Amino acid sequence: MRVMVLVKATKDSEAGAMPSTELLAAMGQFNEDLVNAGLMLAGEGLRPSAQGKRVAFEGRNRTVIDGPFAATGELVAGFWLWQVKDMDEAVAWVKRCPNPMPGPS
Repeated sequence: MRVMVLVKATKDSEAGAMPSTELLAAMGQFNEDLVNAGLMLAGEGLRPSAQGKRVAFEGRNRTVIDGPFAATGELVAGFWLWQVKDMDEAVAWVKRCPNPMPGPS
């Protein structure tokens, strides 16, 4: 089964703060482990919402809304797309992941 793992945005990620070199190295190793296990299909970090846009749909109408977006609790800072045998395997891998954001995420 395919799963998408989302990394929620934080105030730090929205401010464009970069993780420490230690965290970047740990995340690089985690991603390499995913690739070596044959699970990783895709994964990316995303830019802060100030550099983004949303397109709202209502019937045939489309409205473009420029960032930044205030509610960071609903924003995504990154994602992985994995091929796993079941949800238990996905959860086990997520538990191994270094926290991609300083502080709670």
